[in-house]
Amino acid sequence: MKSVLRLATVDPDEQSRNAIKSMLLGVDTVWLEAECSRYEFFIDVARQTLPDIALVNLDSNPQKALQLVSEIAQSQINCAILVISTSQEGSLILQAMRNGAREFLNLPLQLDDFVAALDRLRITVRGNSGEVGSRGGKIITVVGVGGGVGCTAIAVNAAASLATNPQNTPVIIDLDFALGDADVWLDIIPEHSIRDIAENITRLDYGLLKRSLTRHDSGAYLLPRPVELEQDVIVRPDDLRRILALLKATFTHLFVDVSKSFSRLDLAVMEVSDRILLVTQLDLSCLRNVIRTMQLLDQFPAIRGKVDIIVNRVGLDESDISLQKALDAIGQSVFWQLPNDYAVMIGCRNNGIPLPQFAPRSRIARSMNEMVTRFDEPADPTAATEDTGRKRNGLFGLFAGR
Repeated sequence: MKSVLRLATVDPDEQSRNAIKSMLLGVDTVWLEAECSRYEFFIDVARQTLPDIALVNLDSNPQKALQLVSEIAQSQINCAILVISTSQEGSLILQAMRNGAREFLNLPLQLDDFVAALDRLRITVRGNSGEVGSRGGKIITVVGVGGGVGCTAIAVNAAASLATNPQNTPVIIDLDFALGDADVWLDIIPEHSIRDIAENITRLDYGLLKRSLTRHDSGAYLLPRPVELEQDVIVRPDDLRRILALLKATFTHLFVDVSKSFSRLDLAVMEVSDRILLVTQLDLSCLRNVIRTMQLLDQFPAIRGKVDIIVNRVGLDESDISLQKALDAIGQSVFWQLPNDYAVMIGCRNNGIPLPQFAPRSRIARSMNEMVTRFDEPADPTAATEDTGRKRNGLFGLFAGR
């Protein structure tokens, strides 16, 4: 799928502005980041939202609109300018292009012409590959090898840790529709959920998606699971990919807390993820499931090589299997180890306050902060195989000579 372009538009005429919005609903590679009804206010809107494309309708006041095009082109806003107008006057088109417009389209817009112009502009703002540039968000899926290993705790607190930097805008997506509890960790009673988006997927726009998110005081956003227990399919994989693409266009980090069922929906998320955090503990049952899970995920080319193992609650019990013996068993290096800090974590959960606010100086908070700084580093495609030359020991052999 092509990366999503973030678009901001200015058009004083409400009718034509709404027509553009309706057309954008049919183009899943564009995200309407902002709309403005006054030429004089748009430059501030663009500075705040930093869109990939600025769409300017000249018709209401061509002189003011052309001046705005010039201001955008001379500003530090790195965006391509698309100008639209009902006029076909050659001098107007020439002046718009001289002022900095990259494309000029006549109204009423034809969908094919509009999409073609977007494809040309995509090369301008994203390069020949058309892939998401530095402003594109990262999708980080958190997968547990068993119940209670700490997936939701990691997803929520990693997002909250990233949110301490104002340049980051993390979102937590709770895909455990049956028993997800990300809202509990954040002490949020949401008014909307992913069900609202799923039921209105054909008219999904920026406003609907924003209304479905709840912002926590930490700075992280939450897209919660439905309030009621669900048995029916809520979101189709293709619809979820579209939701994630739109979120990725606006937010810096998406933490997806999936279910433990490895459903088609879970696997669809993993396929479009930048990283997959496989959470385990150092006990026999978890390590057995790490091997089983890795064997499953290795069957999917789009997932293979993205999996990072997180060992949670290190030091929980003196009878834990040693890390070295665990590595011998699973045949893969560990991306990160999080220390056991039961009192702090249970306090976070019971109070609905993430680590950066509840216990910022605790061992677990410091370790979490260090871990999240590595999410923006490129994944190591050799990590999943660097230890595969090592002979895997039988799991029950882990208990021998500990």
